[in-house]
Amino acid sequence: MVDEGTGIWEAAEVASLGDFPALRASAMQSVFRAFERASEGTLIVDRDARIVWISEKHAKRFGLSEPRQAIGRRVEEVIPNSRMREVVNSGQPILLDILDAPGKPVVVTRMPLKNEDGELVGAVGFALFDEWTTLAPLVSRFLGMQEELAAARKARPPARQAKYNFSSFVGVSPATLDLKRTARRAAATHSPVLLLGETGTGKELLAHAIHGASPRAHRPFVSLSMAAIPDALLEAELFGVAPGAYTGADRRERHGKLQVAQGGTLFLDEVGDMPLPLQSKLLRVLQEKEYEPLGSNEVLRADVRIVAATSRKLPELVRRGEFRADLYYRLDVLSVAVPPLRERLEDLELICESLLESFAESRPGEAYELHPDALGLLARQPWPGNIRELRNVLERTIVLSDSPVLSEAGVQAALQSSMAAASVLHRAAEAPAVAESPAARPPEGHAQAMNFYERQLIERALAESPTVAGAAKRLGIGRATLYRKMAAYQLGRWRTPPDGEPAPE
Repeated sequence: MVDEGTGIWEAAEVASLGDFPALRASAMQSVFRAFERASEGTLIVDRDARIVWISEKHAKRFGLSEPRQAIGRRVEEVIPNSRMREVVNSGQPILLDILDAPGKPVVVTRMPLKNEDGELVGAVGFALFDEWTTLAPLVSRFLGMQEELAAARKARPPARQAKYNFSSFVGVSPATLDLKRTARRAAATHSPVLLLGETGTGKELLAHAIHGASPRAHRPFVSLSMAAIPDALLEAELFGVAPGAYTGADRRERHGKLQVAQGGTLFLDEVGDMPLPLQSKLLRVLQEKEYEPLGSNEVLRADVRIVAATSRKLPELVRRGEFRADLYYRLDVLSVAVPPLRERLEDLELICESLLESFAESRPGEAYELHPDALGLLARQPWPGNIRELRNVLERTIVLSDSPVLSEAGVQAALQSSMAAASVLHRAAEAPAVAESPAARPPEGHAQAMNFYERQLIERALAESPTVAGAAKRLGIGRATLYRKMAAYQLGRWRTPPDGEPAPE
């Protein structure tokens, strides 16, 4: 009899059952056989997630001619998308799941196996359905969502996706590994990130990697350089323009980068060059998560993650009143200092190999390598232009070299060309005063004389290059740096840029 109050069998009733363990074992075997017959495939793994038994139907589903070919193999080797190891490690069942099997997906259930002492000894999995009946609507919805996701990824413009990941930032030096650890921690949050470092160190590459490793990776990545666009156009580029906002404005609404990046990441390069009036509007975006397009009274929500970068010293700009202190503190929630190349020379060989491989990809059938003496020469350089300068030197060496092995002499020639700007300054400083006209004579004082020759050098590069970008490359400096120097020397108004290239104010 059963005690209705407790639901417990009395001892006499239990004794009448006979061999209870044997009965339980028989029941379990019957249940297993019933499941095995009804299922579309069965699998058993041990504590190490190695296959100890698989049904013939399941083995053939995954390309095996007979079940014994799977015995002893790791489950992932036979079933690439299996979650059996997860069940073995956690001891928790996965009662209903969809396995992406060859041909078409199947509904599966997975359960842990324990011995009489309660110890986990493995797991068993059953493929329940591959001909959809009652689960057809659920599976159809799942497949439809997969198709929609694939179509959305395909339709998204490549320019709005992260182009690089952390493996693209080459290096294994302690400085590089520490940088990657810090950046990965930053990627896991939604807080603003401030990337600090000299020009050419790879800040934009790191911004792509942070977005790609963040929860927003499936959303757009949009970049905007503060130094590449005139101040008068920056507000429209960043916040957008309402229809007919000003004379000559488009009658249609023009979306700004904030709206284009909605849900994703907005990368603001050279944020130290942002005009003061615009800084207050960006601060509102960071604090209130809202903004108004140019010429509009409509308040829009800003669901974006800001990643900013600068090669300038923001605290110094704050002291000089050129950068808002409140914006600086809001951006500097998570700062990542990107070390210059001279501080991670242990990575130089790997970086050179990576760059040479990228050159070979653009020139099929050609492969390049550095002679050890050439690598030693590169390691002795100060690299003020960092990775960007190194890339230019290697590419110039390849162009001038007749051999796939880049020699020390070839690298030396390319370095001398790269340092042409410094050489011109040096020659100008040593030129005799009698050779100069009074108008061309430099002022007295070291700083004034250096500014004088630097201005002449920039003027010459601008005159001999079709674009500002070309002039910057000729000088061995970043384009943003060149724009700042042009503004400082008031050279922008002497030059009309080609179509598509903005001029500084």
